Amino acid sequence: AANHPSLDALLSDICIGTSAAPTYLPAHYFETQDPKGKVRKFNLIDGGVAANNPTLIAIGEVTKQIIRGSPDFFPIKPMDYGRFLVISLGTGSSKAEEKYEADEAAKWGVLGWLTSDGSTPLVNVFTQASSDMVDFHLSVVFKALKSEERYLRIQDDTLTGAVSSVDIATKENLQDLVKVGEGLLRKPVSRVTMETGKVEPAGHETNEEALIRFAKMLSMEKIIRDARSPSGAAKTN
Repeated sequence: AANHPSLDALLSDICIGTSAAPTYLPAHYFETQDPKGKVRKFNLIDGGVAANNPTLIAIGEVTKQIIRGSPDFFPIKPMDYGRFLVISLGTGSSKAEEKYEADEAAKWGVLGWLTSDGSTPLVNVFTQASSDMVDFHLSVVFKALKSEERYLRIQDDTLTGAVSSVDIATKENLQDLVKVGEGLLRKPVSRVTMETGKVEPAGHETNEEALIRFAKMLSMEKIIRDARSPSGAAKTN
């Protein structure tokens, strides 16, 4: 938004637009206006249609800043992913169940793929697969760079009932989701196993401990950047 005023939208519009999941919530329309009065129109649906796990997009944005020569990232190279620090927070997903069988799916028409037994098979497959592939790809990359501890994925993929829903925003359900999040903090850090593609505990460190470790590294990075900036350098001289 700093470089493109027409993208300077209200956070509320961004959140409503990027969570407007087809078949669950309505598409969202809003407008922005740049300093010259030019209006830009937005017609949005759920960002998950393009990137259900947007971690790669975030990495891409940082990479673009490095390519542009941002002093914040000097002397990191654009492809030096081993120096990146990635925290990927999932929004939770339903417990994985092998509930679709080929014999049954072979008889589905268009409507069958869109809705079956109260679920949406086609939507579920696409969204879950795209998210899992991003996690798998990044796990492989960081493992290859011997930087596994610099990539933290926190996700609960065992949700059932109301907490696994997309559009139940009752006070009770929101409170239950808070409890799910608090429970995740106490669980061990999990990573994708290369051989099986399944997510399994990766040691004794909990998600809470990992977040504290990341916070310390980020704090140190902030100190280094401040010292490197013109105003920071002036204070030390």
